[in-house]
Amino acid sequence: MLPGSPERPWVFAHRGSSYRHAEHTLDAYLLAIEEGADGLECDVRLTRDGHLVCLHDSRIDRTSDGRGRVSVQTLADLDRFDFGSWRTDLPESPDELITERKLADDQWRGRVLTLDRLLGLAVDASRPMRLLIETKHPTRHGAAVETALLKLLRRYGLDRPREEQPVHVTMMSFSANAVRRVRQLAPALPTVMLIDVWSVPSRIGWLPPGSSIGGPGVSLLRASPELVERLHRRGFPVYVWTVNEPDDVDLVVKLKVNGIISDRPAFVIERLKEMGLRD
Repeated sequence: MLPGSPERPWVFAHRGSSYRHAEHTLDAYLLAIEEGADGLECDVRLTRDGHLVCLHDSRIDRTSDGRGRVSVQTLADLDRFDFGSWRTDLPESPDELITERKLADDQWRGRVLTLDRLLGLAVDASRPMRLLIETKHPTRHGAAVETALLKLLRRYGLDRPREEQPVHVTMMSFSANAVRRVRQLAPALPTVMLIDVWSVPSRIGWLPPGSSIGGPGVSLLRASPELVERLHRRGFPVYVWTVNEPDDVDLVVKLKVNGIISDRPAFVIERLKEMGLRD
C-alpha cells in the first residue's frame, strides 16, 4: 500500500503540532516530526522586505505580543515579538503518545518562523517529509507571494518532485488565481485547491484549472460526504482539514481521503493504527 492512498492516508501536522504548542512555532514542527507526521502544513505571508513567514492571520495581534499587519512590517520588525507565549490553553501534560519532546533551542523559542527555516528543518529531518504550503490571499503583495515562494523552493531544489529528494512540497490556496499562477510558473509542482464553502464547483467535484488535489474542510464533508467520491471520479486526490476529533477521523477514513490535516497528528496516527491503516 502506498502512503497517500485511501488505504494509508498521509497525516499532515496543521501549523505544526498546534494542539501541543503555539501554531507555526519551531517547537510545534519539531514535535510533529517526532510524533511521526508524514508532512507539515503551514500558511505563508510576505513581509515588507520580501521574506516569507509562517503566519496565518493578516495581523499579528492574535498570535504574538505585537500588533499590526504582517505585510507592512520587515522581518526585523516581526523578530521583536514573542509568537509563543500567547497560548495559555495548552494541555497541562504531554500527549500520552509522546515519551519525550524535542524542543527548539532557546534562541529560537517564540520567534517568528520563516519558511526558509522550516524548509531547512524538513530537509534536516533525514526522512521522507511532505510540506503543504498555503499562500494567503487577499494581500497587498498579490502575485509576489507565489513568486517569492517559487524562488525559495528553487533554491532548495523543491520546485518540482525529484525522486532522489526525500522532501516534497505541495502548494495550497483558497485563491484560484494563486493556484493557476503556480501551475503556470512551476507546472510540475502539485497544487491543492482549498474549499470551505458549498458551491456549484464543490457540488459536482470540479476544480479550477491548475488544481491537482481537492482540499475540502471537514465541516463541508460532514454536510456533503459525497464530494470525496465526486473528486476521486474526476481524478483528484483529497486532503481534508482540520481533522481533530475521533468522529471526524472515522468519517474521513470511511470516505477514503488521501490526506488528513490535523492539529493533533499523534492522535490521528494512533487512531489509524487502531483501524489497521498504520504500522
